[in-house]
Amino acid sequence: MASIGTCLFLFAVICVAAGNSKNDFVTVNCDAEIVGMVGHQSLLNCSLQLSAEVSDVNIRVVRWSKKGRKLPVMVYYEGKWNKAPGYDVAESSWNEKSSNLSMLITSTSVTDDGEYTCTVVTDSGRSEGSTSLRVRAKYSPPEVHSIPEKIIENQDSSLICETGGGYPEGKIRWLDVHDKDWTASSEMEAKQTDDGLFQLSSKLLLKRGSTFDEYKCVVYNARGSKEMEVTFKPSPEKQKGPETHNPTHYVAPLVVIGSLAVGLLLLLVLCRRRQTQHNPQEVPTQDYDVEKGDDQKTDQ
Repeated sequence: MASIGTCLFLFAVICVAAGNSKNDFVTVNCDAEIVGMVGHQSLLNCSLQLSAEVSDVNIRVVRWSKKGRKLPVMVYYEGKWNKAPGYDVAESSWNEKSSNLSMLITSTSVTDDGEYTCTVVTDSGRSEGSTSLRVRAKYSPPEVHSIPEKIIENQDSSLICETGGGYPEGKIRWLDVHDKDWTASSEMEAKQTDDGLFQLSSKLLLKRGSTFDEYKCVVYNARGSKEMEVTFKPSPEKQKGPETHNPTHYVAPLVVIGSLAVGLLLLLVLCRRRQTQHNPQEVPTQDYDVEKGDDQKTDQ
């Protein structure tokens, strides 16, 4: 970066020597905005346009700078390029007469997001153009789990949806099987990791007695566009609360048992009667006893 600092000083000297001659002979045109994806190359397009009064120019200095950064990211001076790590010339065969001033970011990161300016000094004047790089990163497929793992009927529970690796900060929404939005009943937390990407986590509270058979966790990016969704079905093995006892479960068996008992009792009575009829017994009368008693007295 020391060589870039030196080039920056020389660039200032050249601009002063040229009388800061910014004119209409040369113009730097850049794309207003460029979208770059994290981990991929990003091309910042700028080109040099000549006026009708100029047929040919020689480029003496090219300077690419990023807003908020003290030193430039790339400088061309006296036939040499001085580049910060991760930055390169888009055209490998570039020379002092090339009109392509584009810069290539070899592996885009969150820190590359921002405003860039390309300044050119030629033998016919100088000019500059600006462009914006908007860095994006897609979120990973969301994952959903429940707390507790098995949804218990008639008890409060929660659904947790998590996703990460996205940029800028996005949103998580909840929909039921009828596509009714339940996001207002949820709480979302966003954390930015060391690489600048975001981790999103949303907790949806399920009230007892109001749980649907299906829920959707939908991830939206910072622009409000839906990136992806996942469907979650609560565990079908629901644990039910205490069952309500039906009195008929007990009355019916008792009626059957009672009927059997009565039947057996009647059968025993009939058997007893039949036995009595087949084996009759004489019962002594009181008169017999008295007469027998008189006979005993007479004998005496």
